[in-house]
Amino acid sequence: MAEIKKIATREGYGQALTELCREHDDIIVFDADLAGSTKSGSIRKEFPERHFNCGIAEGNMMAVAAGAASMGLVPFASSFAMFAAGRAYEQIRNSIGYPELNVKICASHGGISVGEDGASHQCCEDFALMRSIPGMVVMCPSDNEEAKAAVKAAYAYKGPVYIRLGRLAVPVFHEEGFDFQIGKGDVMQDGTDVAIIATGLMVNEAVEAGKMLEKDGIHARIINMCTIKPLDEELVLKAAQECGRIITCEEHSVVGGLGEAVCSLLSEKCPVPVRRIGVNDVFGHSGPAGDLLKQFGLCAENIVNVTKDFLEK
Repeated sequence: MAEIKKIATREGYGQALTELCREHDDIIVFDADLAGSTKSGSIRKEFPERHFNCGIAEGNMMAVAAGAASMGLVPFASSFAMFAAGRAYEQIRNSIGYPELNVKICASHGGISVGEDGASHQCCEDFALMRSIPGMVVMCPSDNEEAKAAVKAAYAYKGPVYIRLGRLAVPVFHEEGFDFQIGKGDVMQDGTDVAIIATGLMVNEAVEAGKMLEKDGIHARIINMCTIKPLDEELVLKAAQECGRIITCEEHSVVGGLGEAVCSLLSEKCPVPVRRIGVNDVFGHSGPAGDLLKQFGLCAENIVNVTKDFLEK
């Protein structure tokens, strides 16, 4: 049996950005003294004239990126999610979102899986913050190949984009060059007993949960929802109509993220029972990433338990 390849989605960002820079001379890259961690350092090596270290000043970095976009360049701005989405929120809202500038914010180290860095760095609120900005596209790729596809799609899209990337290496299950579209989810496994809609590293956990449930005679539809905004409403509504029950899975607070986006849609257009798996309105804490994910219920085993309990009621 071949060993499953594991790569962090931030690696896909660095790879795709390098490829894009080789093909397009209008890309400019900004980082907040974290190029080694965010993987934008590959640009600094190959295209030093197009990479700018803005220092530990994320608000200023977003304002500079906005200025570059206003001159017709396509800036990619990178930092940890806690600082990109959190510390620089005002500048993103007022200087990028409000004037609808073509800035791509690629934030690594999102979620509980940041691990030992602890609660101060485990940003589980970024989807909520970025979803609240009018016109902002919000994506969270599930593996390395989807990360590369999302970055390339972000370049092609005209307008502000936020992409959350991870620190933890996760299994790669997409084929290289697969069809990717902003605003479209994809069905990883079909089923009609319940639909499990997941984003980011929770997609692989949902797929594994689906295999476990299948052994117990439960046929779950597993949906990968990389784009949290704009949500693939057609796919969600189809799942609700055909499955009757929905479970959402995200490495984010249950407040303001994928789960709430799905619930908002269903409450208006197709009310069905929903269960949300995520961080339950608490802060994280320091520890090994794998242990933390299990502790917070962000794992296949918990998805299985929640699904069985849900179907029994």
